[in-house]
Amino acid sequence: QVQLVESGGGLVQAGDSLRLSCAVSGRTFSNYAMGWFRQAPGKEREFVATINWSYGRTYYADSVRGRFTISRENAENMVYLQMNDLKPEDTAVYYCAAKEINSASTTILTVNNRYDNWGQGTQVTVSS
Repeated sequence: QVQLVESGGGLVQAGDSLRLSCAVSGRTFSNYAMGWFRQAPGKEREFVATINWSYGRTYYADSVRGRFTISRENAENMVYLQMNDLKPEDTAVYYCAAKEINSASTTILTVNNRYDNWGQGTQVTVSS
């Protein structure tokens, strides 16, 4: 089972940028579906972005497409979420998630209950 530790959150103004990091340790599989989710107060956890570790295939929620970019650094076992042009509605706790998958799979996952490894979250607050 992998361990995930997020960092990089903070308080920013609308229009600013942030880069979230997810440190991945304990990898035993060669391929994972990795995801970023977020949860605002009083709301359900929602999908933000996903990436296939081996093949780099990505997918984004409509609300962030064109503003956010998910990436991974294989040698450093890191997953990143670059967030540009932040809006107050992006305010939430952001979580990194991982799901072990077949090495030949190009699967990406957008549903939170498909993931079985989660980080503790990092707070992002965007002021208007």
